[in-house]
Amino acid sequence: MRREMEFRMERAGLLKAGDKVELRESMLQTLAGTMYYYTIEPALAMSNNTPKRLRVRNGEILSVVEEDSVFTVTAVFDEPD
Repeated sequence: MRREMEFRMERAGLLKAGDKVELRESMLQTLAGTMYYYTIEPALAMSNNTPKRLRVRNGEILSVVEEDSVFTVTAVFDEPD
């Protein structure tokens, strides 16, 4: 199963479509329960909080879109069924 995730990147040119990436997982406890967020290593971009944990830590960049001085990076991850 392929899962897409968006990340926020603040500097241009760090990632491009087709790049292979590795993630670091972080976890936090909130009133809504356990949330996870992911950082594209080495600290290139960060995801929003999500309650659904990724089962893999390697993926590929699909696109990088500039939006008002920040960049939205979309990555895809092939998770086992």
